[in-house]
Order: sequence, then structure tokens, then C-alpha cells
Amino acid sequence: MAEAEAESAGDRLVEMRRIDKHFPGVHALRGARFDLKRGEVHALMGENGAGKSTLMKVLTGVNQPDSGEILIEGKPETLPGPRAAQALGVGIIHQELHLMNHLSAAQNIFIGREPRRMFGCFTDEARANSEAAALFARMKVDIDPRVEVGHLTVARQQLVEIAKALSFNSKALIMDEPTSALNDTEVEHLFAIIADLKRQGVGIVYITHKMDEVKRIADRITVMRDGQTIETLPAAGTPISKIISLMVGRELADGARAEGRAGGEEALRVERLNRGAMVRDVSFAVRKGEILGFAGLMGAGRTEVARAIFGADAKDSGEIYIHGQKRRIDSPADAVAHGVAYLSEDRKRFGLVTPMSVGDNVTMASWPRFAAGKTFMRDAALRRTSKEYVNLLKVKTPSVDQETRLLSGGNQQKVVIAKWLLRDCDILFFDEPTRGIDVGAKAEIYKLLQGLADQGKAIVVISSELPEVLRLSHRIVVMCEGRITGELDGRTATQEAIMILATQRAAAANRLEAQ
Repeated sequence: MAEAEAESAGDRLVEMRRIDKHFPGVHALRGARFDLKRGEVHALMGENGAGKSTLMKVLTGVNQPDSGEILIEGKPETLPGPRAAQALGVGIIHQELHLMNHLSAAQNIFIGREPRRMFGCFTDEARANSEAAALFARMKVDIDPRVEVGHLTVARQQLVEIAKALSFNSKALIMDEPTSALNDTEVEHLFAIIADLKRQGVGIVYITHKMDEVKRIADRITVMRDGQTIETLPAAGTPISKIISLMVGRELADGARAEGRAGGEEALRVERLNRGAMVRDVSFAVRKGEILGFAGLMGAGRTEVARAIFGADAKDSGEIYIHGQKRRIDSPADAVAHGVAYLSEDRKRFGLVTPMSVGDNVTMASWPRFAAGKTFMRDAALRRTSKEYVNLLKVKTPSVDQETRLLSGGNQQKVVIAKWLLRDCDILFFDEPTRGIDVGAKAEIYKLLQGLADQGKAIVVISSELPEVLRLSHRIVVMCEGRITGELDGRTATQEAIMILATQRAAAANRLEAQ
């Protein structure tokens, strides 16, 4: 027994014991524990705000623990910063990529530690390119190390990030939501790379909210809640329902599909909308009290449709009718004035001002109603209202004065939703509303969207997650290559039916080429 434990301990790359961490007003980690073995994928799961990111920031030296112990390959270590962690073989690929688009792949990989020549006077570009090519060969990917990163797809940029982490001889590699921006083919490629890294003895911490991925590639699962490690389980044989129950500390009702309904009067009608190659002759309508789902593969044009309707991108042609009246929308301000709101898939870029407080972000779209004359704002009313919406959406924050950048991704998403709910728009576009959000928060947002529809709001949900589209939508519009290829009844639609329509034009094009 003791020999088995010693052997198991020898396999461990990382051990984190009794980790505590406080931030102002928040006890982020409470005696958290975690370990990672060689050649395994260990999924780290929990609701947003559970402490996953904070624990990994401690492991990568970004944050210093108040107490606890970290062992790397059995030896106690102090990690005063990211360089110390990298030197010990701990690497991370962030959900939001940290690359410089104007530099080449090789330059991004070796930035700050470039190979030198001529007694260190010059950068050895040839050696950097050669070493980068060797890293890509190890990963079995075909990327020219000289290509500018800005010219690569998001999926290939992520491969550059992995190569960068491996260039530090990483033995422990943290992947934070690595598939959030990938299509099915790219996910398969990433999984193949992960399998190969496992064979090389690399231990991988895999942070995700996607249960199907966890069940497919993880060896073990650790669940966190409220800053504590709840349980570590084998992935094989552990039902998803148990994982979810451990994450949220409560049972989640199984998501029944939205009930079919005739719908109220027409709220929005779009006719023959065009914008470049991404939006071609798109026409659809959505009624009051209805949730219309938009499905399709990445690059199908769904987001481009929403942005053109909202006035964020100029349309080439097409007509927009709101409550039966033809309206001209040339800017987001026009859209909001006509009662149309758009929750962007990129919340940090288009939905939030992250250095501002939670309260200011919630109320910013509605400031005119809180004005006291032309010069002053009714601060008490602003604060009271922002608190109401923070409580309504169960945003995890010590106060409405907290800077929004300090919230978890899921809670930032809730702040954006709160902003548009307060604005009380009648037509709401939700673009990937639950991206990066845990299962507990997803259930809350699903309930919220269904409640808004019950109030008579017209809702358009754009989502890459087919179970989400099927659960929420009364009707489903499917796009492929900029065009609508079909419409399905939400009560009877299946994932297979959606995928047939989502690949219809591509399949037709392939048949023509084959002929």
C-alpha cells in the first residue's frame, strides 16, 4: 500500500496543498488542493467564480498564495512570478490569446528570449525559425514560422500559443477553455495534439464548461465551488449529473425545450439583407414572445447578420421593419433608439468598459433616465438600480463598486445582460450568450431568456452549441456561407437536421467540384 502511494506520488508533476488566497472583500481560495500527474488530462471544473482561475494563477506565479504549499515534481517551490513557474516547466494557454499580430509565429514564440548571434548583438532569426519549426513538427502541425500571426485563423493562433508554452519545456500545461472559438474540425485537431502530448508525458490541466469534452478526453476531474476543492473523481464512470451537482451544490432541472407557440405580433422583420460575402439575401422575422435561434458553423454569417441589423456594420442593402414600420438603422445608437439591443459574443471588446465599476457598466446604456438636469446624475438612484440588477442576475461581486475587470468571465457576461435588461429594449440579440459560462450560470440565463420571452420580448439567440439552440428556441434558422438554408420547428428539430442545413451549401459546392 505504502509502495503504491509512493509510486503514485512519484508520478505527480504538481501538488497544491491547502492554498488560501484573499482579495479585497473576497476569500477567493479556501484550503484548495489540486494535483497533476505525468501524461494525464486533469479537468478542472466549477462555476464561474469558483476559484479555478485564481488557483491556476497561483500555480503560474501570477498571484501569490496567502498560505499553503506548492510542490513541483515532489519539491516544495516558491513561485514569485510567471518566469519562475515557466522555468519549472509550468505553462499556460489562456482563453484570450496573448499574441502580437504584427509579429511572426516564431517571433511570438521566443519574444523576450530570442536566440542571439554575433556575441549577442543581433537576433538570430534563422535559428528562431528553425526552433519554431521543430516545435510545430513535434505537434504535427504545418505552420510556417515566418508567417505573421495576424494572418492565421484563431485555431492556428492557438497552436502558436501551445508551441510557445512547449518552448519553455513545459511539463505541466494549463489549457483554459481551449475550444471556445474552434469549430468541430479544429477541435478534433486539438484533441489529437493533446493525445500526442500525453504520450510524451506532458500533464495537462484542462479548464472547460463543456461536459462532452471532459467525458471524452479527461482522465480525472476536480470540481471546485466557492474557492474550495469539493472532490476529485475519475472521468470514466462518473455521470455528468454528478459533476454538475458537485459544481453547483444543487440539482439542476433538466432543460425541457421551449414550448411551441403561435407567437404575438411581428416585432422585427428583415428583408433581403446583404453585406459582402458574409450576409447574402437574408430574410427572416421574429415575433413578440418568441425565441428565434440562429444556428450554423463558425463563419456562416450569423454574427454578421446581427451586427448589420444593429448598425455596428454598414449593410450593402436590405430593409428592416420594427413593429411593422420600416426603420433606417445606420448606427448602434439608431438601433437602441428603436428598441433593439445586441449582446456581442466579444463582451470585453464590445460589451463592457472593464476598468469601470460593475454599477457603471450596468447603467451606462440608461444614463439619460438618471440625469438631473444637463450636468448631474442621480447617483443614489443609479446605485440602487444597479444593485437590483446585480441581485437579479446573481452576479458574484463584493459590491457594485468593484471594477468589472476583476470579475470572472461568466459574471462579466451577466453584467452585459443586466445593462440591456435595464435599457428595456423590446428586441434583443444574444450572440453566444453563455460562452465561457458554467452550467449553473447557464441554467440561470436560460431561465432569464425564457422569462423575457414570456414578458413579450422578441429574442434572437445565436449559439454554436446545438443543445443550447434546441433547448431555447421556438424556431431555428440555419445559416451556411452567408445564406439562410432552412428553418426548423424548435419542438421537432434535431442536431442532425440542423447540421444537414448548416453544411448544405458547402456539400453542394463539393459535389459540383467533384463533377
